[in-house]
Parts: sequence; structure tokens; C-alpha cells
Amino acid sequence: MRDPRLVPPIASDPHEMDDLRAEVRQFVDDQFADGRITPRIDSWLTGWNEDFSRALADRGWVGMTIPIEYGGRGRSHLERFVVTEELLAAGAPVAAHWIADRQIAPSLLAYGTEFQKRKYLPEIARGDCYFAIGMSEPDSGSDLASVRTKATRVDDGWVLSGTKVWTSGAHHAHAFICLARTIPLDPAHRHDGLSQFIVDLRSPRVDIRPIISMHGGHHFNEVILDDVFVADDMVFGTLGNGWQQVTSELSFERSGPERFLSTFPLLADTAEQMRTGAVPRHPDLGRYLARTMGLHQMSTAVAGALGRHEPADVAAAVVKVLGTTAEGDIADFADVVTGDTGPTHTQYRAMIDDAAAQRPGFTLRGGTNEVLRGVIARGMGMR
Repeated sequence: MRDPRLVPPIASDPHEMDDLRAEVRQFVDDQFADGRITPRIDSWLTGWNEDFSRALADRGWVGMTIPIEYGGRGRSHLERFVVTEELLAAGAPVAAHWIADRQIAPSLLAYGTEFQKRKYLPEIARGDCYFAIGMSEPDSGSDLASVRTKATRVDDGWVLSGTKVWTSGAHHAHAFICLARTIPLDPAHRHDGLSQFIVDLRSPRVDIRPIISMHGGHHFNEVILDDVFVADDMVFGTLGNGWQQVTSELSFERSGPERFLSTFPLLADTAEQMRTGAVPRHPDLGRYLARTMGLHQMSTAVAGALGRHEPADVAAAVVKVLGTTAEGDIADFADVVTGDTGPTHTQYRAMIDDAAAQRPGFTLRGGTNEVLRGVIARGMGMR
């Protein structure tokens, strides 16, 4: 009996997207040269720049996989992968549209009503509609089945009460998809009774409170829902099917290039510092580049599987575990080899400091590595 394959094969020619890669690189280089953007660490989470998102949308690089009938470009997951990979590798500020484009659009296509698709998908593709994620809660960690946010039936809709945390971009976003309980928790069937709702974050009784990082940055938030009314037409998917919907959505969240490229701009700049002699040369530079290239292959394979509508939850978990570990290792590597005597010019030193501050979150967001190792073990038939 053959061992199960953890990552699907790559079925396409790796060079067929070279022209698209070159086009994106030239566009980003021009943006840097004109001073419109600067490279940054964790740009998909902290780089909120609505003008840049709209500039990408004008070129057809937001909403790429949304069908043309809903205002998108009708392009493949692999084409989107190439564009997003190049943007992340450059450290371009893509946070404004990132969640909507990566996660919400495919979820709307899979579970949304026709009304919801017509309302949100064209705006997402134009770079005009921004979403956050309403999953995590205080004291829940990666155990989504323990959510306590409650949805209570009322006339013409639902009333939601509860708290969500680590909600990146909520202070800017228009809406989030909120996971809530529509029937009380049954300890024997913890995944039952969960449903999803599209919540307008500017609704009355929504309180968004900033969570400030230790280096002074603000992208995390606590979102408190105090009997927030959500109309029936904003029920997302099927009532009671929230767990199944969330887990399918996580394949998009866990497998993309943002799971191994958050610190790549720092690795590239470290290589440049070594080339000029500002930082001592070190053989581990090549090792980290090799790890990144391996993760590129794995993530490309998952993008292909998603495009073919194949199950990819286990492969996505593998990419997430290995990728976020590599991101953190790169942050530590750059900090150590640079030391206190390395270059002090603002941009490079700022990236090192940002990487150190962001590093604890790399292996937590999207599910901790400990939880994802359990997902991998189940996928391999080991538990």
C-alpha cells in the first residue's frame, strides 16, 4: 500500500506564467520608484493601502478568480497565485483587499446567495470592498468549536452578541463573516449548531477596539457585538453548516504564498546587505532560499488543486506549518547576522524590528502549528 501523498503534484508548466510574473514585477518596481509604496514585512496583514489596492484592481489583479458575470476576471487560481506571490515577495502593501480577495470571494461563490454575490463580488473586484474575519474569540485559541458568540432569531433576522479578537483590519473593513452559535452547545456534538453571518462593521452596536502590538503597530482589533441586528438576507450559507463552511474556507487561508513570504523582503534585503559587505556573509542564506523555493513548489501545487476543485485541507496544513516556521526562522536569522553593528539605515532596520515584533504571530494565525499537525496526522491516517 502506498503512503498518502501530502502535497498534490504540479500539473502545469512552471514557466507558462513567466510573462505575467514579469509584468507584475515591472509594475511594482515602478510603484517603488515613484515613491507610492515601500517594501514591508507582513505586507498582507499590515500594509493597508487602499489606493494601491485600487491600482491593482484597475489592472485586473484583484478578484482574478471571480467569474466575469460577477465583475471579476475569470482567471485561474494559478494566475492569481503568481500575482500574489510577486506582490508578497516585493513586500507590497496588499492588506486592504487581501482577505476579501483571498477568502471571502471564493466563499461567496461557494455558499453565498445570488443577492450576496451581486452585492459584494463586483465591489471586491474593483478594490472597493474590504472584509475582515470573524472567527477567533477570547480564550478559544484555535478551537473554533468553542465559540460563544450567539445568534438569536428575531423578526426578519438575527441578533448577534459576543466578542471576536485578533480581527485584522476591522477598523478599516466594511464587513466580516462572523461564526456564531444558532443553537446551544451540545458537548457531545461540538461542531453542530454553528452558522455564519455577514455583519456590516459599521452597524449600530458594533464596538471595534484596537489591540496595539508591542512595537506600537495597530492592525489587530477586538470586535464586540452587542445585540447587533443582521437581516435574513445576510445569513451566509446554510444555518447549522457553519463548521463545514469554515473548514473549507481555511484551505484558502492556510495554503497561499502569504504563509511563507511574509519575511521574504527581509531575506532579499539581507542578501543585498551581504553582497555589499554591510552584513557578514553566512552560508545559511542559501539554506533559507532553498527552503523558500521548496515552499513555493508546495504552495503552487495546492493552488493548482484548488483550481481543480480537489480537496487540499491536509496539503494546506503542511504548507502552513512549514511555511510559517520558515518565516520566523528568517526573521531570527536576519536579526542575528546583522547584530548591533550592522547597517542602521531606516528601511532595513525597520524590517528587522517589524519581523521580530510580528514573529510570534506567524505560527498562530490561521490555526496553531500544534493544531495543524493534528490535521496532518488525521490526513495520513495516524489518528
